Amino acid sequence: MSSHGTPIPMTSHPCGPLNGVAEVPGDKSISHRSLILGALSVGETKISGLLEGEDVLDTAKAMRAFGAEVTDHGGGHWSVHGVGVGGFAEPEQVIDCGNSGTGVRLIIGAMATSQITATFTGDASLRGRPMGRITDPISEFGAASFGREGGRLPMTIVGAAEPVPVRYVVPMPSAQVKSAVLLAGLNAPGQTVVIEKEATRDHTERMLAGFGAEIAVEETEQGRVITLTGQPELQAQTIVVPRDPSSAAFPVCAALITKGSDVLVPGIGLNPTRAGLYTTLREMGADLVYENERVEGGEPVADLRAKYSPDMKGIAVPPERAASMIDEYPILSVVAAFATGQTVMDGVKELRVKESDRIDAMAVGLRANGITVDETEDSMIVHGLGSDGVPGGGIAASHLDHRIAMSFMCLGMGAQAGVHVDDGGPIATSFPIFEPLMAQLGAKLERA
Repeated sequence: MSSHGTPIPMTSHPCGPLNGVAEVPGDKSISHRSLILGALSVGETKISGLLEGEDVLDTAKAMRAFGAEVTDHGGGHWSVHGVGVGGFAEPEQVIDCGNSGTGVRLIIGAMATSQITATFTGDASLRGRPMGRITDPISEFGAASFGREGGRLPMTIVGAAEPVPVRYVVPMPSAQVKSAVLLAGLNAPGQTVVIEKEATRDHTERMLAGFGAEIAVEETEQGRVITLTGQPELQAQTIVVPRDPSSAAFPVCAALITKGSDVLVPGIGLNPTRAGLYTTLREMGADLVYENERVEGGEPVADLRAKYSPDMKGIAVPPERAASMIDEYPILSVVAAFATGQTVMDGVKELRVKESDRIDAMAVGLRANGITVDETEDSMIVHGLGSDGVPGGGIAASHLDHRIAMSFMCLGMGAQAGVHVDDGGPIATSFPIFEPLMAQLGAKLERA
């Protein structure tokens, strides 16, 4: 089943060239954080370009439940009247975060140092994801958590009555964990310090500084050390959300593997902690050009032009790049099928605890479409068949995972035969206009 309804089987048929302009939605990571930091600020935060997928809409509902006034003005324009740091009210109802691991983990962090209690749940996929990586650090602030076996949702969080600042070394590369600890640190006195051994997406640090928090980032031998001074008065901001590089990956990669394609994807955020996929594609020989490079709202932005690239070669993706492209490995594995030689993806065990076990989901689905895949706990190797060699014709299970569903939809566009997905419903959680956008470019997508 899709995250909020009955299954929607879909088929992607081989198609002619993809051509045109693909205006993808706003960045999901920045959209979540805009709503949460707006709710923790004083005054009215105005947001334009907000991603209006189910994940972000669930975060907006949650901020209302905690007492912020969140208004949809239409056309991606939203406003948030915040309650200030430490001002969250206790929700009257269970907070349902749907399919969003980012939403639930950041919200838990944001409320963990307020003297309130809240219960969180989500869809079947989210209820199966580990929350111990969040509940462990918030317990150091003084919060308590009561969930299902294995630290899973539904879960009740009792916020710290007298929070204390912490010094926390993030045990795995995770922007969600880092961000949750920083958000918890906002309402703790003194300085909260987060150390990450591998840099992950830094939207939280950038946005905290933009809202007026005192935050410092230092590169040391220990890793990246982030120091936040607690109990600031955050000031409301005006935020223009750049377009999502993770969503842009789908029209870009579809163009690279579909004969004759030439697609422009404008206004894409290219924060260095998010752009690993595009670096990798260019190393493989993709005809992918950055045009009109600029800075908007403190984030680097460019227009991406992607053209059909029949001569791509498999490469070994550096493991240290994983954090900057962790959500893009599913679609990269599709591109790898159309390259020649092996594409080796190491250091990707985090994929096993996403919306689904993405290594297993992609390996099984690719094999069903005639592609050889090797996998270990921490790696995946795709044996490319070249630009004309991918059979297709198989069925893939999406496992309630939007990125798995979209990746196999893209596979069908360049394969010799159509590719079927058992449930495309989860696509709406992050990319609600995926189907019409791709159809406008020339894709042939069909709902069963």
